[in-house]
Amino acid sequence: MHMKIAASVAMCALATMALVPSTHHSAGGTVAGKVTYTGTAPKMKQIDMAKEPSCAKQHATPVMNESVVAGEGNTLGDVVVYISAGGAPSAVPSTPVTFEQKGCQYLPHVLPMQAGQQLEIKNDDQTSHNIHPMSQVNPEWNKSQPPGAPPIQTTYAKPEFIPVKCNVHPWMHGYFAVLNTSHSTVSGSNGTYSLSGLPPGKYTVTAWQERFGTQSQEVTIAGSETAKLDFSLKATEY
Repeated sequence: MHMKIAASVAMCALATMALVPSTHHSAGGTVAGKVTYTGTAPKMKQIDMAKEPSCAKQHATPVMNESVVAGEGNTLGDVVVYISAGGAPSAVPSTPVTFEQKGCQYLPHVLPMQAGQQLEIKNDDQTSHNIHPMSQVNPEWNKSQPPGAPPIQTTYAKPEFIPVKCNVHPWMHGYFAVLNTSHSTVSGSNGTYSLSGLPPGKYTVTAWQERFGTQSQEVTIAGSETAKLDFSLKATEY
């Protein structure tokens, strides 16, 4: 009797498992690779935060300028890699992207988002910031955000790479990468990137770096494979 009950329970469990969709398979193909540079990358200068002690004390090691994040083997971090052409238009994500001010730095330094996607800007510091995105295609604005203030919520309607600065702390610089697609990412400190969930088709993939410009390549996705696509940008001095 006990054996029959155990068998019935096992069969029910198997039936239940069969109804649960698998989460291990990601639909669509992937484009992945590494971003490197040729030439000599400029040396980043140390940031002096002495005029803002509340921020300076948050950093155990010196903070460096982040306009070029170069690693071993001439790798490049903070490079926006995205689908610039091809494929069906992607729906605007319902999840907002977040731009944080912490330790008088922008986190992340470069923030990709889709045009129309909600953007939330937070101030985690004990000092006021003055966020000034210097857009040219979209309306330009400049807002103060004191400590403890609620997030600034906004959207950008048109694609544009927008430099951001703080009018209170001149060393604070970042970028909003407003794109026509949700298929975007930022290369890691080792230069690697990955764009997944791409339906079959022909795509143009573009890599953008705030100092070294852009490079585009074409790739074709046939199914669920991973296509390798590396980028090499030319280093430029100031």
